[in-house]
Amino acid sequence: MNAAPDGSVIQRDAPRPDLVAFEIKDTITKADIEWMSAVTDRAMQTHDKIDMLLIMSNYEGSDFGAKFDGYANSVKARSVAHIRHYVVVGAPAFAEAMIKLSGLVLPVETKTFDLEDEASAWAYLAEAGHT
Repeated sequence: MNAAPDGSVIQRDAPRPDLVAFEIKDTITKADIEWMSAVTDRAMQTHDKIDMLLIMSNYEGSDFGAKFDGYANSVKARSVAHIRHYVVVGAPAFAEAMIKLSGLVLPVETKTFDLEDEASAWAYLAEAGHT
């Protein structure tokens, strides 16, 4: 398991190399979002298509600098062409609504789970595999 510089995010072990899983444990800082973006960028360069899992176990928001980081935003924009499944566990209500809406307009399969259903999220991604 790897951790972001400020420790608010850890990379969780995943059962396959084309699945990137992060756990958000606090407020996301600019350094942390850049670290997450670099991990995601490397995965997209290594595997044309990836799946992403975000587990928001104690999400406390994002620092202002994290929201407007140029590198993070460029990775986010490019990710639309590379992410097959985007799964979020424990998203706050406002974020869950945005995730569901983006799934309707973007070519990315999106799904949300409650925090207590984390095992179901992993099972969903295991079943989704390379579809």
